Amino acid sequence: MTSPSLDYRRLFDLSDRIALVVGAGSGIGEASAHALAAHGARVICADLDSDAAQRVAQAIGPAAEAVQLDMRDATSVARVLSDLPAPDVLVSTPSINVRKPLLQTSDEEFDRVIALNLRGTFFLLRRAGQIMAQRARGSIIVFTSIRSEVVEPGQGVYAATKAGVRQMCRALAAELGPHGVRVNLIAPGIVETPLTAQIRNHPDWYAAYAEKTIFRRWAQPHEMAGAVVFLASDASSYVTGTVLFVDGGWTAHDGRFTPPL
Repeated sequence: MTSPSLDYRRLFDLSDRIALVVGAGSGIGEASAHALAAHGARVICADLDSDAAQRVAQAIGPAAEAVQLDMRDATSVARVLSDLPAPDVLVSTPSINVRKPLLQTSDEEFDRVIALNLRGTFFLLRRAGQIMAQRARGSIIVFTSIRSEVVEPGQGVYAATKAGVRQMCRALAAELGPHGVRVNLIAPGIVETPLTAQIRNHPDWYAAYAEKTIFRRWAQPHEMAGAVVFLASDASSYVTGTVLFVDGGWTAHDGRFTPPL
C-alpha cells in the first residue's frame, strides 16, 4: 500500500548524509562524488593520490573534504575510517588490470591485481560494514564489471577478482540486511577512464569495443553517476544484493552480426 504521506520528490535527496567515495580522484569515483554532493550529501573524497582527492573536493566545494586512503593496507583502512565521520554511504571504485594470458601472468602480477581488487575491497567492506551495522543503517555500493559475467582472452585474473567481489558483496548483503544495511554492485561496461587508457590508445581495439555495445559507443564516467545516486538513496530502499549493469547493452546481445530479418 502506498503511503499518502510519502514525498516522492525526496526519494533521491541525500541531505544530511555522509558519503565516502573511495577512488574519488578520477574517473567514475570523481563523477560519483560530484553527483552525490549535487543531491545533498556531504562527500569525503578518498584516494591513494591525495592531490587528486583534494582537487575533486575543492571542485565540489564546502560540502566535500579529502583524505588519503590505501585500500591495500588493512591498518590504513581501519585507521582512516575510524577517524572519519561514520559514513551513511560507501562507494568503492578502485581496481587495476593486467591484460595478459593466464599462462604468461607472473606471480607478482597476479598478486598485484588480487591485492587491490579483491583483498583491498574486503578490507574496505569489513570496516565500513562494521561501522554501518553498529548504526543500523547504510548503503554500500561497490563497482564490479561486466567481466564478472563475461570474459575474453587476457582478462582472466581481473575477471576472477570482479566475480569474487560480486559474490562477496552478495554474501555481505545477506549478513548485513538484518542490521539495516544494504549492499549492491554496479557493473559498468566500457568507460573512458584511466583504467582503459591502453584500449583507448589502440584505434582498432577502441572501435571493436564500441561496436560490442547496443549504443555503439563507450560510456563516460558521469553515466555511472545516476546508478550511484539511486543505490545511495531511499529510492532503492528495497534493493540489496543485486548487480546493476550499466553497460550499454553489452551483456544483453551478441553484438557480432545483425541478420537480415
